[in-house]
Amino acid sequence: MVLSPPVEPMLAQARDNLPPPSALPGDLIFQPKWDGFRALLFTPWPAPGPVLLQSRRGALMQARFPDLVRAASALPDGLVLDGELIVWSGDHMSFEALQRRAASSGRTAARLAEELPAHFVAFDILQAEGQELLHVPYAARRTRLESLFAEHRLTAPWTLCPETTDITLAREWLTSWTRVPGIEGLIVRGGRQHYLPAARALLKIRRRDTTEAVIGAITGPLGRPQSLVLGRVDQDGRLRPVARSTPVRPDAARQLAELLTPAAPGHPWEGVRLASTWGSHTPLDVTLVRPELIAEIIVDTARERGAWRHSVRLARIRTDMTVGDVPPFDAGATSAA
Repeated sequence: MVLSPPVEPMLAQARDNLPPPSALPGDLIFQPKWDGFRALLFTPWPAPGPVLLQSRRGALMQARFPDLVRAASALPDGLVLDGELIVWSGDHMSFEALQRRAASSGRTAARLAEELPAHFVAFDILQAEGQELLHVPYAARRTRLESLFAEHRLTAPWTLCPETTDITLAREWLTSWTRVPGIEGLIVRGGRQHYLPAARALLKIRRRDTTEAVIGAITGPLGRPQSLVLGRVDQDGRLRPVARSTPVRPDAARQLAELLTPAAPGHPWEGVRLASTWGSHTPLDVTLVRPELIAEIIVDTARERGAWRHSVRLARIRTDMTVGDVPPFDAGATSAA
């Protein structure tokens, strides 16, 4: 069977910690978890045809990445690669720049391809020379992928995803590599795993750190808060939204109900449309509170424009801290969780 879009990619389930050796079939293999757009790349087979670039959800987006289509001339026909699209902005990866690329079309897409070139980080090969490899164990697929890079001397925009079977090195990657914007944590594969489309058969571990933020608003009533909207003070003294929390635990909700006070007139978020999620235009229905209570939160490394893109988790209320003790807006996390 020759693969063609749409192909549902193999997915990962989240874990808080590195798994035991028996968690997946075969030796555990650790790769960086990239903070980009998942993509499948298809080169034509058997007849000449276009290069296709498919999103995780099955949409074709090659028109938005003409630079990758041109670079695919270096690839053999009948190839399907699974990987991550990333965009560099200066010396770091930028999810915002990648979003601009993914939303572009026509002349804008061509211009952004020159200004913000995309890279494809390949971490799996699903087809080679028209031969489908889904039922080949991952370790053998990796050998085929490495041979592809070596035989065709592939360089940027093509990148072979690094990996290791050394759990000590994996722990080091989880600590050190995640300091780089654009790397969120680790993906764990099993050396004997087949490729299972749409199945959450891989594991993902995000680096999570603890830091502090000011509670500026909540969802739900004051007597029974459901989640927190958190902020930090910028250099001009303004409280800027930086995160929304996951639902708070019942015991934490009871503690918050005793400590939160209604906002006084002049709250810095009066009239501000707080988004339901990062990048969303859907307003969030909130109750403003006096911005003086501090939350210690558990965060991952996915940040853009000073805000955390994923929901954060409340670790505890810091009644021993004041707003002045909180890191300023656009500061990073402070300690490992």
